[in-house]
Parts: sequence; C-alpha cells; structure tokens
Amino acid sequence: MNKHTTLPNLMQKLVSDEEIQRIAEAVGYRDSSRTFPLRELIHFFLLAAMHQWKSFRHGADVGPLYGLPRFHYSTVSKKAKKVPYDIMKRLLALIISKCNRQTRRSLRFPKPLRVVDSTTVTVGKNRLPWAPYHGERAGVKLHVAYSPESSLPADVVETIGLRHDGPVGEQLTNAQQVLVEDRAYFKIERLDRFVEQHQLFVIRMKDNIELHQKKSLKRLSCTSSSVQADFTCQLGTKQCRSTKRHRVVIFRDANGRDIRVVTNLFHASAETIADMYQQRWTVEVFFRWVKQYLNVPTLFGTTENAVYNQLFAAFIAYVLLRWLYDQTKKQTNVSLSFISFVRRFFSGQLPLDWKSGMAAALFEYAQIYGRRMYNFG
Repeated sequence: MNKHTTLPNLMQKLVSDEEIQRIAEAVGYRDSSRTFPLRELIHFFLLAAMHQWKSFRHGADVGPLYGLPRFHYSTVSKKAKKVPYDIMKRLLALIISKCNRQTRRSLRFPKPLRVVDSTTVTVGKNRLPWAPYHGERAGVKLHVAYSPESSLPADVVETIGLRHDGPVGEQLTNAQQVLVEDRAYFKIERLDRFVEQHQLFVIRMKDNIELHQKKSLKRLSCTSSSVQADFTCQLGTKQCRSTKRHRVVIFRDANGRDIRVVTNLFHASAETIADMYQQRWTVEVFFRWVKQYLNVPTLFGTTENAVYNQLFAAFIAYVLLRWLYDQTKKQTNVSLSFISFVRRFFSGQLPLDWKSGMAAALFEYAQIYGRRMYNFG
C-alpha cells in the first residue's frame, strides 16, 4: 500500500464523483476545468496536509510524485481561490457522516457528549486583510463541536479570529447530546434558556459568578472522589440573576485546582458530571494534533476560499486517518495508539499485523458497501 496516495484513494472510494458533483451543484459551482478538476484540488489539499507541503509552488513541484497531474502552481492557486469553500465544508460533513457510522464507541455517560471549543490560526496581518486579529496578526477561527464518542468533529463553523466564541456556540448546540463547554460560552441567560429548551449541558462557570441560596444535594460519601461540593442555587447578582435553580458541581482537577461547573443534569452523580467536563480536553488534543501533523498553521492562500478550502481539507484528512485507524484496530490484537499509527504509517513502518488488518478492513468495507477496493493505494 502506497502511503503517499492512500488518503486520496480512500476518499475516492468513500465519496463518488457523482456525490461531489451534487455538492458542487448545490452551492452553484460548475467545474469546467479538464486539466485540473475539482477532485484534483481536493486531492492536492489532502496531500498537502499529510505531507506538510510549504506552499502552492512546493505542491506543484512534488505533486506528480504523489499521483497528481503536472500543473503550474498558479493553476492550483487560482482554483483554490475560485472554488467556494462551502463545497469542502459540505464534503467534510458527508465524510464524517459516513465514517461515523462505523466508529462510534460506547462511553459510560447517559447521553452522547458534544464538546464545543475553538482554535485560531494566525498569520501576518498583511496576508489576510479581511480577517483582522490582534496587533500585527490576522487570523481565522474554527469553532468545532467534537464527539469524544467517535473521536471525530461533528460540526464546524468558520469565522475571523476576532469573533467571540459565545455567539457562535449557539450554532453548535444539539438537544440530543450533552453540551460540554468552557467559560467562554458561559452566560446566565443562556443557561436558563437551555433549561427551557431541554438542552442538557455541563459548562464551566466564570470565577466571579455569585451563588445565591445554595442547597446541598444528598450524595454518597467517597474518599477517593475529587468532588468538593454538589448543590443547587441561583446564579448571579441581584441585578442579573438566573430565574432557574441550577446544579453546581465543584471538583478538583489533576493539578489541584478547583473547577466549578454548572449543569441541568440531576440524575447523574457528581463524579459523572466531573468526568463529563474533563472530556472537554479531548477537543484540545484534537486541535493540537491537526496543527502538529496536518500543516494547519501554514496557510497557502490569502482569500477566504483558499484559506478555508485548505483548513476543511485538513479536517477531512484527519477524519480519513481516524477512520482507517479505527477500522484497522478492529482487525488486529496488536496494540497501537492513533499517534503511533500515523507516525508509522507515514514512515512506512507499520507492523505486519496492522498492514494485514488494514487490508482486511478495506475488503470488509468493499463487501458491505459494494465499493471496489482493488489496487488500493
């Protein structure tokens, strides 16, 4: 299996040309290029993420070594600028939905978690004049709803770097899941509204929030518990106080700091609430991973389409790698972490059991979904 072309080929098996065409038509884009069609642009950005190419020029120089046609770097630059990034965003959502069917894992929580956070990619302010950030920097922000259950992003919203997390978080709620968020998303009126809308949540409170009329909840004592307090109360001052009584759990993290979270989950133990909030770190790990391994900090283009096409393609690369890892892991008894799998995969040093497992997983996929997987990679 050729590691250099695995992701483009895997995506080609997961998503047909007809599906890509339907997405393009849905956003009003007509692909008229014969020398460098839309699928080649998708493959270019997947390979650029995997192999950490430095620029459009670099990709054009080495592209033929990875199965891409020969082209001038200006060709891909113009294409990236022209193609609406909503195509790549919808393609990401389609691939997530397909991969998510087979990668769900059971967690010990009463409902699936939806961890919401954001990450910012910055460059010099002259590179992205349409995306001002701070001082001499410009930047864009990706707001992500992440599923610890599948280890995949569930939804992504793109904004400029200056956009505050709170308002964007409103677009990432889901009444079927427990919303897990940090202090940036805390707002008293929002919590009252969530109760009325039956949106379950576990959100960290800001340190200066006053607690009014506390009433402790009965709980079993546990000497090994990190929970320091568990009670209901109203939140805020007299001038701005919640109309609902909310549950507050205070627990101590691994660094000995007290963490205060507010929730409307009353049928889960305080320890479970603390564990739910600590799942928030999974999205931080995800952000660090894509930035370290998928070339996210190196933006090739300067327009919205070029920038977001590249970033959404990097997320697609992550989803495909995660899917490949999860499906292969089911076929082998040899333990290998996701990071170790990716490193060995890129260096061509996967254990034989994992190579065999990968072939078995792909064959199984072909049998179930009727996709031909011959000559894969």
